[in-house]
Amino acid sequence: MSGTVEAKLQELGIELPNAPQPAGSYVQHYQSGNLLFVAGQIPFWNGELKFQGKVGQEFSIEEGQEAAKTCALNIIAQIKDAVGDLDKVARIVRLNGFVNCPTDFADHPKVINGASDLMGEIFGEKGKHTRIALGAGSLPLNVAVEIDAVIEIEA
Repeated sequence: MSGTVEAKLQELGIELPNAPQPAGSYVQHYQSGNLLFVAGQIPFWNGELKFQGKVGQEFSIEEGQEAAKTCALNIIAQIKDAVGDLDKVARIVRLNGFVNCPTDFADHPKVINGASDLMGEIFGEKGKHTRIALGAGSLPLNVAVEIDAVIEIEA
């Protein structure tokens, strides 16, 4: 039987991607005590790289939000890979969002809201988190957005 979070995903018509494997010399997630650290997730969808380019240049803010949502879904897939049951999430503690953009772009928070809003929609009160939203002159593989996360897992 599906848990509460899995039921919410189904209700929202959201399918999780496969948890992406590391593209370098790191692990995709690591748990220390009750904290799960999820490595930076880029907009991969089941092995297909999406959203390559700069927000504010090749992509609109709305398209950047879609890239951020894809990153958030990859974070959730990593949580599921790490702990098996999404109902074990006690809190999404922090998201760190990076937006590939021109130097005069100033709407980083609007872009990362794509991920933040989705976490709230899926996890409810447990999805409220602290955050940083920064601009970057470039990101790995020229992706539009990269987001990492810290999640508290129930004991």
